[in-house]
This record gives sequence, structure tokens and C-alpha cells, in this order.
Amino acid sequence: MILFLAARPVTAPPVRPVARRRPRRYRLFAPYRRIFAVPGARAFTAANLLARLPMGMLSVSAVLMISGSRGSYALAGAVTATGLAATALVGPWTARMVDRYGQARIAVPATVLAALGSLSLLLCVRFGAPDWALFVSYAATATTPNTGGMSRARWAHLFREDPAARHTANSFEQAADELCFMLGPVLATLLCTTVTPEAGTAVGAALLLSGVLLFAAQRRTEPPAAGRAGGRAGRVRSPLRRRGIPPLLGAFLCTGAVFGSMEVVTLAFADGLGMRSAAGGLLALQAAGSCGAGLLYGLLRPTGRSGRRFLVCVGAMAVLMLLPLLAASTGRPGALAAALLVAGMATAPTMVTGMGLVQSRTPEAQLNEGMTLAVTALLGGIAAGSAVGGWVVDHVTGAGVAYGVPAAAAGLAVVLALSTAAARTRPVAPSLTPSVTPSPTHSVTQSVTPAVTSSVAGGQELD
Repeated sequence: MILFLAARPVTAPPVRPVARRRPRRYRLFAPYRRIFAVPGARAFTAANLLARLPMGMLSVSAVLMISGSRGSYALAGAVTATGLAATALVGPWTARMVDRYGQARIAVPATVLAALGSLSLLLCVRFGAPDWALFVSYAATATTPNTGGMSRARWAHLFREDPAARHTANSFEQAADELCFMLGPVLATLLCTTVTPEAGTAVGAALLLSGVLLFAAQRRTEPPAAGRAGGRAGRVRSPLRRRGIPPLLGAFLCTGAVFGSMEVVTLAFADGLGMRSAAGGLLALQAAGSCGAGLLYGLLRPTGRSGRRFLVCVGAMAVLMLLPLLAASTGRPGALAAALLVAGMATAPTMVTGMGLVQSRTPEAQLNEGMTLAVTALLGGIAAGSAVGGWVVDHVTGAGVAYGVPAAAAGLAVVLALSTAAARTRPVAPSLTPSVTPSPTHSVTQSVTPAVTSSVAGGQELD
């Protein structure tokens, strides 16, 4: 036996390959790699970005197209304002139908109707239809579904038991919003001024329709439809009647006023310096600051109650909104550009935390409706802020002084955020959300990280 063992060849034990550590710059973005590792996440995100880009194009294209053909900015502004008001009325109803019957079933026909409204507006302008036809056509675009809300609803469904992943996903979505509102107006202006005045509307409608069709085709990540609840026990309260939602929507209204007034005042300030063409670049800097801050905010692990985090973010926004007011007093465009870049950095964290609060205080079966109400509040605030900012620019000497309007709106948002931070949400009875039979299209949720404390499914606030 000894001779036999001695005759055996001596082999070294197998060497296990040493795992190569990723460079630190790659480990930094691990939260984003983790959420996009979910099967189907990249596909629905790419399709949604294509559908979301026209959100920053259509209104600018309509203004340029109508003002160019009719020679009236007042008419163009009134038409777009009518569309905004119609969206505020129809948007929550469309979102409720999306929650009840599913994204693919409702979003596609709603988008087709909105695209037909844009096409009708284009033809009315092209062939000299009466002014009232422009209002009717643009009002038909109010059925445009909240594409960003549908994407956030998918993330909330995929990571319904992982608050950290939802925070990262919401941060990415906010950065994507900022990117679309940066590129959309630039693309619309380029098409309307270099091709034809109708090109921006035509391309925007085509992108919207194709993007929604591709997004709706991604069925395995689509959240289950809530269905029509029957009986007395199945009735669900509107998100507007839930504790903590009204003051939160009020804060969104004031935040929208910050955006609307900032845009008008910046345009007036640049025009007063004889450099109106640079106004778009100044506003793009604000969006760029928000986009970068949103991506960085998604890398942080949220701590503490979300209501208090929202109050801190709104407070930071109110403080930073004083910078454009101070920079405008110097009359130097460079100082204003730097101030807008820094001031924009508070926007995305505020929106990310606010949308997270909306998700936590809304039952899962009403997520699209809740987030659309938040977007509606933002749109209303943008309209009000634009009107107030324009009035101040016309009646107060010096456009730089008008930067006090967004600063005041941000201060009012802080007041409303105080009551939002103090509000507590009662748990939602699980029976209000209809059960869904498991199917292969929703099996992707089984591969998501193990469960931690869940709040979205129960409608409770993250603590």
C-alpha cells in the first residue's frame, strides 16, 4: 500500500480563481445596476423614455407652430393653457382607468386619441381652421397617459418589498424627467425652426405613440390590474381623501409654481439683457443640476421618516432659490447661470422624496391615480407660477426682482411640508386590493431581493 501511494503522481490542490474586485467607480453605481438587473427593466425603461421625451416637446411645438402661423403669442398661450386645464381634469380619470384595467389596455387607446388631437391641431393650423378648432384639438391631447407615473408604478410593483431599491428607481425616474425636459424643448425648437413649424408636433406625436406601444408590449413587468371591486367592502376611497395627501399635493402645487415662475422670469431677465437666445441654456443649467443631483441622491440609502426628509429637501430648495435672486441683482449672466445650476440641485431630491411619500400613502391598486394627482398639482402650480411671474415682470421694475416669486413659492412649500411631515397614514386593509392569480407575466417579482419592511403594498408611510 505504501509503495502504491508513493507511485501516485503528486498534484497540487485546485486553485480557486480570486474574484476580481470591481473598481470603486463601478461599485458606486451598484444600486442602479441592481435595479436594472431585473428581467425586463431595461426594456420598459427604454420604451418609456421614448414615450416621455414628447412631454417636453409638444407644448413648445404648439406655441411655435401657432404663433408662427397666426402671429399671436396670446392665442398660442391660451391654446396651451386650455390643454393644461383639460389635462388636470382628465388625467386623474385616465390614471384611475389604468389602475383598474391595466396599463396596456388603457394607455394605448388613450395615447391614440391624444396623438389624433395633435394631428388635428397640426392640420387646423396648416389649413387655417378657425381659432376655436385649435382649442378643441389641443384639449383632446388631455388623454395622454402619465408615462412617468406608469414607469414608477412598475418599479413599485417589482420592488414592493424593497424600499431602498424603490428609492433608487424613483431617483432614476426623476433624473429621466429632467433629462427629457432638457432635451425636449431643444429638439422641438430645432425641428420647428429648421424644418417646418409643424415638424415638432408631428415628431412629438409619433414618438409618443411609438413609445407607449413599445412600453405596453412589455407585459411581464406590468403591475396587475386592480379590477372593478364589487360590493360595499370593495369600495376604495379616493387618494384625495386619505390623510396626509392634501397637504402633500399643496406642496407639489407650490413646487410647480417655483418651476413656472422661474421659467418666465429667466426668459424676461435674458431678454432684458439682449440675449434672449441664451435663456434656453440658462434653464437647461437648472435642469442639469437637478438631473445630476437626482442620480447622486439615488445612490444614498434613505434614513429617518420620509416626511421629515421631504421637509429637509423642501427647506433646502427654499434656501437655494435665494441664489438666483441674489445673482440677478448683480446683472451678470455668468453669476445667474451658476446660481441656477446650484439651485436646481435641490429639485430632484425634493421630487424623489415627495413621489415616495405619494407612493407610501396610496394603496398599491391606486398608484397611478395618486401619482397623476401629484403631477396634476405640479401642472397647476406651473400655470399659476407662470401667470404670477409674468405679472410681476410686467409691473415691477427690473426682471431680477421677479426672482422673488419662485423664492416665495418655495417658502410657502416649506409651510405646507411642515404639516406633511407631521401627518401619519393609517394602514390600508389588505382586502381592498383584489388578489391576483399568479401568472408567468408577473413571476419576475420572485427574483427580486428578499423582503424587508414593506409599506407600499399596505399603504403605510416609510419610517
